[in-house]
Order: sequence, then C-alpha cells, then structure tokens
Amino acid sequence: MFNFKKREKVFILLGHPDKDTLNGTLASEYERGATEAGREVRRMNIGDMQFDPILHFGYKTIQELEPDLKAFQENVRWADHVVIFYPSWWSTMPALLKGLFDRVWLPGFAYHFKAGGYMWEGLLKGKSASMIITSDTAPIIQRLVFGDTTNELKKGILWFSGLGPIYVHKFGYLKHFGMWRRERMKRKVYNLGRKAK
Repeated sequence: MFNFKKREKVFILLGHPDKDTLNGTLASEYERGATEAGREVRRMNIGDMQFDPILHFGYKTIQELEPDLKAFQENVRWADHVVIFYPSWWSTMPALLKGLFDRVWLPGFAYHFKAGGYMWEGLLKGKSASMIITSDTAPIIQRLVFGDTTNELKKGILWFSGLGPIYVHKFGYLKHFGMWRRERMKRKVYNLGRKAK
C-alpha cells in the first residue's frame, strides 16, 4: 500500500555524468520549482561524486562505502521524495548511475530478505520517487521497438525497495527539439518540481 504523505523533503540526483547538459538544466528547473514551493531540497550530481562504481566481489566481501556514497544514502533516508534525472543510453541508464546503485542499494539499507530467502521487505517504504528521462528517440517509438526501458530502475530498484508511487516522465526526440519546445519542457519540469511529482 502506497503512503501518500506530503512530499516536503526532496532529494534530487542528477544521473548524467556531465552536469552541463540538458539533464542538468532540467534538474535545476525542478530544484527551483520545489524550492519556490517551500520544500526542503538536497541535490547531488553524480559527475561530482567520487566513488568506485564497480561492486568487485558482489556481496561476498564488504566493500567500504566512500564518503559520497554514505552522503547519498543519508539523503535518501532523509527524503520524502527522491527524483532521478538521467538520459536513456542504449535503452538504459548510464553506466555510472547503474554503478551507483550497485554500490549503495545494499541489504540493510534498501531491503532485506526474510527467512528462506524467497520473500523480501523494502526498507524505503513511505517514500515516493520520480524518474525524469531524456532520449533522442521519441518515447512512443522507444516503447514500441524496445519495450519498457524504465523497469530496471522503476521496478527492479525503486519499487523493490518499497518506494511508491513512482512517477515516470519521458522527454524524447531531443535532436529535433527547437528552442521553443525546450523552453516548454523546462516549464513542465519546473511545474513538476513545484508539485514534487
């Protein structure tokens, strides 16, 4: 059952390795909207974070979390609403963003398996999330040709850990966006920030 409590504390993750991109601009618009609506906002840019994105030994050996990864976990714990911006590259998230989740989305933080190992409990219940995804392909074409390319993050990571509801916003065919369409997209994302949606 989803918890529809008010989303006053918003944590934004810019999942594009380069913050000086359209994704960075959109994350700033969302942040501005959320702040102007009176919400507390924290933000991290993955390109500024220092960490090894490779989980070298799976869960056989504990790999000490770098300070930026500990800060990321603390921001997720703190937030009512988690927002992730990223571009769709080869129908999935950038490798650095996947590496971040490989490292921090750990048992005891995001989930734990119950006795027997077949059932699990998401440890991040009560939080909602938004995924804001850009692509050079029109979203409808991407869906028809490649299927739902959001499930890896939406269901396999966020939903698995108890987050919900999870809002997905896709913006595509960017190579053919004129400036007026980009401005409209920025306004839409600003309004999403005001609603924390």
